[in-house]
Amino acid sequence: MLRRVASFNRALLFASAFVLLACTNDKSQSPAAGEGKPAASAVTPSTGMALPNFVGLVKQEGGAVVNISVTRAAGAAEGLREGDPLYEFFRRFGGVPDFGEAPASGLGSGFVISSDGYILTNAHVVADSDEVLVKMTNKREYRAKVVGADIYTDVAVLKIDAKDLPTVRIGDPDQLEQGEWVAAIGAPFGFENSVTVGVVSAKGRLLPNGSYVPFIQTDVAVNPGNSGGPLFSTRGEVIGINSQIYSQTGGYMGIAFAIPINVAMEIANQLRQSGKVVRGRIGVQLQELTFELASSFGLNEPNGALVASVERGGPAQAAGIQPGDIILSVNDSPVETTTDLARLIGGTKPGTTVNLQVWRNRSASKLKVKVDELDS
Repeated sequence: MLRRVASFNRALLFASAFVLLACTNDKSQSPAAGEGKPAASAVTPSTGMALPNFVGLVKQEGGAVVNISVTRAAGAAEGLREGDPLYEFFRRFGGVPDFGEAPASGLGSGFVISSDGYILTNAHVVADSDEVLVKMTNKREYRAKVVGADIYTDVAVLKIDAKDLPTVRIGDPDQLEQGEWVAAIGAPFGFENSVTVGVVSAKGRLLPNGSYVPFIQTDVAVNPGNSGGPLFSTRGEVIGINSQIYSQTGGYMGIAFAIPINVAMEIANQLRQSGKVVRGRIGVQLQELTFELASSFGLNEPNGALVASVERGGPAQAAGIQPGDIILSVNDSPVETTTDLARLIGGTKPGTTVNLQVWRNRSASKLKVKVDELDS
């Protein structure tokens, strides 16, 4: 840096650097970065803008974050394939080599949710795994059992044979505000216990992948290996699981998505109890409402789930739901998007009867629907 600023006096630069270093050291010793604080404390620079300090959070919660390595069986199909430039090269000059069967490996992150060894991570991290190893921050390694995994929410629960483990504190994602600081701890590219920070970019983000999850969008740096790791609030609580990124290159481009921890814990509880997740269904295909569509149906706001089609012989048809109906609420819980309806119905125990508020012919009415079980 000193070489780039050639117009400055060298002595002045060294003096400025010394003052800056001294100020930085003073801040690191201040009460704002105390070791006993689980939440991120604030440091106020000369601009008056409060910036978070995650030192206390990392010291308090970092021990509950684990690295996960996975081994999967892979056959010869994992080698060169038709269409690969190397495939064409070997085909023309001597034949395509047979690499034989070789194991494939994968990396991810996770975090301990109970002191007796239950760990939360992503389902895609442990999918089709033959062996799962969990490594703690104290370098101890454990062979893990996959208790259960749910592909719809990308949540999985692991169990290791250990006791008195450090655990994370579970927070409330509903308290998050857009623009709030958050931090991720994980193992990007295998670099253990890496900390990255950013802000909440949006809440309730819907992705076009059929997911039931209202994702938290952040600009926290998330890369391969971060999957399954925790997203922390400045209060030192886990409020999400880092799950996906939006990328045109395969690497981080400033947009990451986390599963809200309340959604993940609901799934985790079912997986721990039975090893699977049971969801409800009513047999409808849905369409998102636009402002123009809502206006054409006589609604002031585009809130609700528009029924595009009804399954013949399904629960919705038996209840009298018709294409063109707009479902506004389930048991008085408001439905603003199709994801809200999928989450509310999916979280209902099959066999339960629910009350739906339906908008039809420019007026609201109520219908009762008996929820069926979704075939996984």
